[in-house]
Amino acid sequence: MKAEAYEEPVQVQNEERIPLFRKLSYSLTDFGGNLLFVSISTYLLYFYTDVFGLGIGIAGTILLITRLLDMVDAPIWGFLIDHTHTRWGQSRPYFLWLCVPFAVFTWLTFTTPNMSGSSKVIYAALTYVTSGILYTGISTPMTSILPNLSNDPDQRTALNSFRMVGGNIGLLVANAVVLPLVQILGQGNDRKGFSYTILLMGVFSIISFLIAFFNLREVNAVSTKSVSIKQSVKATKSNWPWILIVVTNLFYWIGTTVRSSGMIYYFQYNIHSKSLIPIAGGLSAVAVVGMILTPFFVKKTNKRTVFIISLFVAAIANMSFQFVGSNQIAVVALYCIGSIGTGVAAGMPFLMLADAVDFGQWKNGIRASGFLTAIGSAFCVKAGSGIGGFIPSKVMEYFGYIPNHIQTQQSLLGINISFVWIPAALFIIAAVPMFFYAKYENNEAKVRAEIAVQQ
Repeated sequence: MKAEAYEEPVQVQNEERIPLFRKLSYSLTDFGGNLLFVSISTYLLYFYTDVFGLGIGIAGTILLITRLLDMVDAPIWGFLIDHTHTRWGQSRPYFLWLCVPFAVFTWLTFTTPNMSGSSKVIYAALTYVTSGILYTGISTPMTSILPNLSNDPDQRTALNSFRMVGGNIGLLVANAVVLPLVQILGQGNDRKGFSYTILLMGVFSIISFLIAFFNLREVNAVSTKSVSIKQSVKATKSNWPWILIVVTNLFYWIGTTVRSSGMIYYFQYNIHSKSLIPIAGGLSAVAVVGMILTPFFVKKTNKRTVFIISLFVAAIANMSFQFVGSNQIAVVALYCIGSIGTGVAAGMPFLMLADAVDFGQWKNGIRASGFLTAIGSAFCVKAGSGIGGFIPSKVMEYFGYIPNHIQTQQSLLGINISFVWIPAALFIIAAVPMFFYAKYENNEAKVRAEIAVQQ
């Protein structure tokens, strides 16, 4: 085991720049994933309660239990990736293998057969958990492929920025077009509208993943040896940067899911402007600017500082909703500002996990890209989404929310707490571990240099 000596950074020679079309292709992975995943995280609780006809307590419980059940598949997908050796690489083939099943089961999640009682609950849980498992399978390689696309930290930062921009565009498209498409395609029938809308989104998702599969190349996968389960777990030993990233990312995803789940209720009932949802979603495209500038911010400061600031921007913007009331312009402006913070924050763990993979190899002699990134990304997304969907459902149920009814002052308070205050608190909690990340980030160049000498 290597001692954690912290010396002056050693420069690693940069390799050939990755062409623009490959960076754009990498951005399509998160674009395609978010078209469907954001539709789930933003609209599924509302779909279950106000369209499919489930009680809010039952709906929230389904979100929690299915996420807690299927989040355990994250390390399994990581193990599979670490043991995958094909002529296409380790991570890339999963875009080809899983894009169609993921799209199909997400469509089924928003498709409502004529059922009632327990059969309706079982159908909802089975389709949701299956789509979640498949999302983990296709999202884990989005992150695990990054350390294999380049060894150059600047190229990794640029690639991750492209991915985050693509992911945010997917998020914006989902937020901006889902409800209008539901109305257009459903012609007053929301069940039909949601089914047709998600089917259309699924087609674009499949196309995006196929383009990424055909254009990306992995430079490290050929020399990467299979890693046993025991070795994969050992790669986490004393991997403190990875632990800090996991904790931060988990709380971030709980917070951002509470925020996105509560948005439609807050806009519809508290400020009586459901029509503002696609407008706010579209205007929050300004978040792309922050993502594009992320490499510049990282170079001028460092990753942890960018991460901390973005989380505090999101928290302050969310708390400010309390002071603008139903002023629609102010609400939309604050939502856009908060989206800049959450958008930049969403991308930082994926970039930093590549460094944690390097640290694990340097510290323990094991390069477990699949396992480390699966826990650090997919596990956090799944666990955070489950817990984040459950929290507002229980808070709103406690305060007396009734779907499709005029809400009491008490239930409006529950929606306000769910959308405004809980996410803000979680974003602040998420920032805390990053204050302990400095010594590991300062040592990253030395770690990469020593790994390069060993290879």
